[in-house]
Amino acid sequence: MKIEIAYALPEEQFLYEQDVADGSTVSEALQASELLRRFPELDIEKVGIFGKPVKHDQVLREGDRIEVYRPLKADPRERRREKVTKERDGKLK
Repeated sequence: MKIEIAYALPEEQFLYEQDVADGSTVSEALQASELLRRFPELDIEKVGIFGKPVKHDQVLREGDRIEVYRPLKADPRERRREKVTKERDGKLK
């Protein structure tokens, strides 16, 4: 069956189409993927299918798109707190 594997860097996106056997898992597909041949050091800890986080033992279905997520540069909650603090400081002066 056909699936896709997606990975995005800040300046470049990669999308690989891949044939896998019925019953293949996310982990099996990733291990056999062009993505890991191109980026062997890639951290594949966090993955999802169509934007929904999944575990590596998730069984794939025809047409699934595995997305490999990069670590966040900053915690979004912390960034919002900092923004609110700066806005408050600016209004109080």
